[in-house]
Amino acid sequence: MGYKVVVAGATGNVGREMLNILAEREFPVDEIAALASRRSLGTEVSFGDRTLKTQDIEQFDFSGWDMALFAIGSDATKTYAPRAAEAGCIVIDNSSLYRYDPDVPLVVPEVNPEAVDGYSKKNIIANPNCSTAQMVVALKPLHDRAKIKRVVVSTYQATSGAGKEGVDELWDQTKAIYNPTDDVPPKKFQKQIAFNVIPHIDVFMEDGSTKEEWKMVTETKKIIDKSIKVTATCVRVPVFVGHAESINIEFEDHLDEAEARDILREAPGIMVIDKREDGGYVTPVECVGDFATFISRIRQDSTIDNGINLWCVSDNLRKGAALNAVQIAETLGKRVLQKG
Repeated sequence: MGYKVVVAGATGNVGREMLNILAEREFPVDEIAALASRRSLGTEVSFGDRTLKTQDIEQFDFSGWDMALFAIGSDATKTYAPRAAEAGCIVIDNSSLYRYDPDVPLVVPEVNPEAVDGYSKKNIIANPNCSTAQMVVALKPLHDRAKIKRVVVSTYQATSGAGKEGVDELWDQTKAIYNPTDDVPPKKFQKQIAFNVIPHIDVFMEDGSTKEEWKMVTETKKIIDKSIKVTATCVRVPVFVGHAESINIEFEDHLDEAEARDILREAPGIMVIDKREDGGYVTPVECVGDFATFISRIRQDSTIDNGINLWCVSDNLRKGAALNAVQIAETLGKRVLQKG
């Protein structure tokens, strides 16, 4: 016996990826509905070897459905998530709307699967920010061994993290570089993204950090341990898909790089590719379409007593969004609903 599953935002990048991953992982689905806004009504989307026509989210009745995977942004989520939750359908939300609500669990299944049990307060579970999701997968097994005091992370985030408009702007500006008659001024991003990097994601806050950086700090504390100190610099880079992160970790206890490598090799959701030779590491291009979070460049930080440096790469449309949502659905099924 399977589940009745809704995917809201099925025509967007993340929604389509949710449908793909549900099919790839053979999630037990008895019935599935693809929802979109009225302007996309009737658009066809793929689910395995099936083609689904999108339904109007405004008119959809969530009663009798087990769970809904939302990828519709915070504004629309504010309207439709409570409607679904009140109808008894558990919402797994990819937006930032509920991440910081104390009554809504923020879940990365490899890290805090038990948090799913707290869904019942609002019938909603939150998916973390894409840059946070891959980082905490790497941090948690190391934290369990040596307790993390402080994390310094610099991100290299793909344009797909800003949606289709971000990808299109990188593509159009790149073509324009080679055709001087074309002019593609920045619209989605603050400055030219082609052949450039932009140290600015989301809005600036009073302390000089951006909201993307604040998200990484706040979410890491909620998911792993509120005592961990985190400082982040988040940068948009001219890459289509795949977020990369340079992570410096300071521990309370000594952790040898060889033991850290062994711990990460055994950790769920992680693939260690760490050869000290040309090309012995993973880059964003190589992680696209994969479920894993890849860890490379593991080495001791000799400038502090108990420090490790590492390089972390993951497909931001998968682990950073759609895959994590599907994994939450799988965890919810095993821990709570227990069908199929």
